[in-house]
Amino acid sequence: MSSPEIASLSWGQMKVKGSSTTYKDCKVWPGGSRTWDWRETGTNHSPGVQPADLEEVVKKGVKTLVIGRGMSEALQVPPSTVDYLKKKGIDVLVLQTEKAVEEYNALAAQGARVGGVFHSTC
Repeated sequence: MSSPEIASLSWGQMKVKGSSTTYKDCKVWPGGSRTWDWRETGTNHSPGVQPADLEEVVKKGVKTLVIGRGMSEALQVPPSTVDYLKKKGIDVLVLQTEKAVEEYNALAAQGARVGGVFHSTC
């Protein structure tokens, strides 16, 4: 199962190939995608992305996880979250969201088992 391409990204809107939903923030993995609802884990811009935000994508067997920090990189990614992924043997890329989507799509196009969590505003 391949990771779906992110078809479009603009402020506050993301479209993923194979899904009719327009996302504000989203999670993607080989074979699927869904809304990333920060309320599920109590996530805020600071301290930022927590391991609980990534667990679902990690369980899909990804080898690389791309984190999009937002258009202005307001979303923090603490070192403990990066360590959590590295301890699981997962490569992690933490980037501004437009760059993150480019990297994610490039990896997906190569057939990599890549997942991502993307914040599409600040």
